[in-house]
Amino acid sequence: MTDLYQAQRAMRRMRQQAMDRGVIAILDVGSSKITCLVLRFDPIEPRGGVEQIGALAGQSRFRVIGAATTRSRGVRFGEIHAMHEAERAIRTVVQAAQKMAQVRVDHVIACLSGGAPRSYGLDGTVDVADRMVTESDVARVLAACDMPEIGPGREVLHAQPVNFALDDRSGLIDPRGQMGRQLACDMHLLTVGEGALQNLAHCIRRCDLELAGLANSAYVAGISALVEDEQELGAACIDLGGGATGISIFLKKHMIFADSVRIGGDHVTADISHGLQVPMSMAERIKTLFGGVVATGMDDREMIDLGGNSGDFERDTRTISRAELIGIMRPRVEEILEEVRARLDAAGFEHLPSQRIVLTGGGSQIPGLDGLAGRILGNQVRPGGPLRVQGLPQSATGPGFAASVGLCLFAAHPQDEWWDFEMPIERYPARSLKRAVRWFRDNW
Repeated sequence: MTDLYQAQRAMRRMRQQAMDRGVIAILDVGSSKITCLVLRFDPIEPRGGVEQIGALAGQSRFRVIGAATTRSRGVRFGEIHAMHEAERAIRTVVQAAQKMAQVRVDHVIACLSGGAPRSYGLDGTVDVADRMVTESDVARVLAACDMPEIGPGREVLHAQPVNFALDDRSGLIDPRGQMGRQLACDMHLLTVGEGALQNLAHCIRRCDLELAGLANSAYVAGISALVEDEQELGAACIDLGGGATGISIFLKKHMIFADSVRIGGDHVTADISHGLQVPMSMAERIKTLFGGVVATGMDDREMIDLGGNSGDFERDTRTISRAELIGIMRPRVEEILEEVRARLDAAGFEHLPSQRIVLTGGGSQIPGLDGLAGRILGNQVRPGGPLRVQGLPQSATGPGFAASVGLCLFAAHPQDEWWDFEMPIERYPARSLKRAVRWFRDNW
């Protein structure tokens, strides 16, 4: 079991070592683009010598000193599809970010949107040993959480305590040092397909980089795009990427649900390419410049030139109205939003105190999307972009960089997970956890 604990903590130790040296990179591997940001850290000493459980643990000040983005290659549905192509793209973007930062980076923290994420809510209860809650009691209550059968080929990506209760008092962030008899904990567990994780880790190692952390893209996009009140009262972040649309729900500043829809902006582009019989590159340009989902009377008269260079005069001088383009795009966008609505309903989103929905990601920039989403998902919908962080270039402040910026915040302000605690071996549910941590053991 000792090897098991060491494997769980390996990435956290590596991340801490990189931050102690002052520089680490984040890598957002998406289906449409790959982004690398190089961060320089200035650690903050914990107050009173006691670290806090939750989002305030291990905070550090940071600034972006290097940034680069390249067109994604070898990635589909948020997963590595062609190893050599993805490796070249990652090498390209990391080298460009290093050149801007004028520093070499050896450790990266990465996020992925694929792997078919699944959420589980766990709970556990223990008696407090000496009336005052200690680190050992927290570890025992986390170990007491009953692990579900996550199924073959699945691995744990996040396992975060989201609520502690001591006797009749709930909603505690950090119960240590408080008096009570019975300690209870609610934990959120997120699993993904092991193949998606293994391929990403292997691809990063082929680029001569050390993987110092992994996160779900929808989770980190929510950290970045939701304001503090939304994270506290209950809100969903819908991250419309190129190959997949990520969904994360936050309550009391913790993620309590995550899911993914394997449809994204690239599918809208493919519909335009097929419907208009134009190359994908031209379809992407048409979508970006003229796209929309709500047609008005003016759109029948606004003509779009589909000029090409095929040598066929009639084919190269075609025009369509913007209303026709909207007619191609809207059904696919509605399909994405309907799938998102089904996932939110399954998660019980309507029972939250607030049902604010924030749209982010590159696909969220389609004109009129927030209005259409309001009709399908609910009235409280707003477009969102990433928080401003020090040193972030203007080119990386749009909605398409929400996950990248969120990954910076994830690196600087990590929330504790159950493998950060010294689990009592006799209470460790080894049978069900054995599969959950096999991937960590194999890779570190």
